[in-house]
Amino acid sequence: MRQNAENWLEVAARVRHFRRDLLTDTQNQQLLTTAGELRARLKEKADAGRIKLAIEALERVLKQTGGRIYPSSSLVENVEFFLVAAIVILGLRAYFVQPFKIPTNSMWPTYYGMTQEVFKPGEEPGFLRKTARLLALGAGNYSVAAPADGEVLMAVFGDLRPAFSERPGRSLGVFPIMLREYQFMVGGEVAKVSVPAEFDYERVLEDAFKGGAPSLHAVLRDAATRAHGLERSTLIVRTGPRPVEATVYWVPLGKKAQRGEKFLSFDILTGDLLFVDRLSYNFIRPRVGSGFVFRTGNIENLKADEGDKYFVKRLVGVPGDVLEIKAPALYRNGKPIEGSDAFAKNARKEGKYPGYTNTGPAITTGGDMNAISDGLMPLGGKLSVPANSFFALGDNSPRSKDSRYWGFVPEKDVVGRPMFIYYPLTSRWGPAK
Repeated sequence: MRQNAENWLEVAARVRHFRRDLLTDTQNQQLLTTAGELRARLKEKADAGRIKLAIEALERVLKQTGGRIYPSSSLVENVEFFLVAAIVILGLRAYFVQPFKIPTNSMWPTYYGMTQEVFKPGEEPGFLRKTARLLALGAGNYSVAAPADGEVLMAVFGDLRPAFSERPGRSLGVFPIMLREYQFMVGGEVAKVSVPAEFDYERVLEDAFKGGAPSLHAVLRDAATRAHGLERSTLIVRTGPRPVEATVYWVPLGKKAQRGEKFLSFDILTGDLLFVDRLSYNFIRPRVGSGFVFRTGNIENLKADEGDKYFVKRLVGVPGDVLEIKAPALYRNGKPIEGSDAFAKNARKEGKYPGYTNTGPAITTGGDMNAISDGLMPLGGKLSVPANSFFALGDNSPRSKDSRYWGFVPEKDVVGRPMFIYYPLTSRWGPAK
């Protein structure tokens, strides 16, 4: 009963604070008097009966003076609760902590982007296992079934890269994302699979079809050589502001499938979800070696294709620094760079760290599928970081699109630093490195 009385006094205080300018002097006095009487019963530790009578007297006054505050419906209370919660969450996100998802593997193995697990025939997980993997790892299952009996062919561009076209889609049926659609052919009929554009789909193909060959490219090259002329078709490729018509070739993968058989099945495991500290960099300058998150809207060579997005890389250069890559090491001002374990591990190619390189992924330009940018750090070259700018590299240097290609990060666009990996539930869960 005492706890109940405290709740009624809280309601009375809200009515008093929000509506006293709308109430008459008499109503204000009644509200103060009845609330004071209930407070007195609590102070003197009255029995439950006397407290109940004081509550009932206060309730009668509140019905006359409460307006929209009392009596209020459960709907109004719930709407108010969620509105306040939303304001708090938005405030935290804007000024203190922001959730962020790692989409690609440019920072692997420090942070994981989307990764794959390819299943052999008969090893595809059942319903319960799929559910468990979805909850713990954010794993979504993808498969391609043969539309007819015959040999499996895959569409590739002229340089033997898997052919694709981009189209808009939705994640979880709600959030807009860009998808890449890849094509196979079995028995003259086409089968397609669509995956998130940021996902490294070629690793799936490596695991599924490489076999004992050194690479998937070697498999495709040998198959194309043996075929003595490949079937070709035209594909409308959308990878930029306008669609481009491209010729694709159908390369046999050395695999046959029967109608309805899943010749490719894999899970895509979600990239690391982490919280970003947005507060610290308002008071301290970013430190070389830190992972840092920044916006792309003012980076000239990025905004046309990426728009205004959030990227995460490792800070390797601040204004005045001179940088040079002597593979596999990165040098800052003439000395091996320091400030992060990732620098030393890359220099030694330790574990999963591949080492720094002056070459990286192909960067297509102007809709030309074969055009590759020269980059800012050519072999044997040095680079100076200008004022009000930062230089960012991915820990997975051979597969990272970073400042070597699209340039410097404006100081004003730095958002914060990774703070905590909260999902998926793996050994990486915990404070971010």
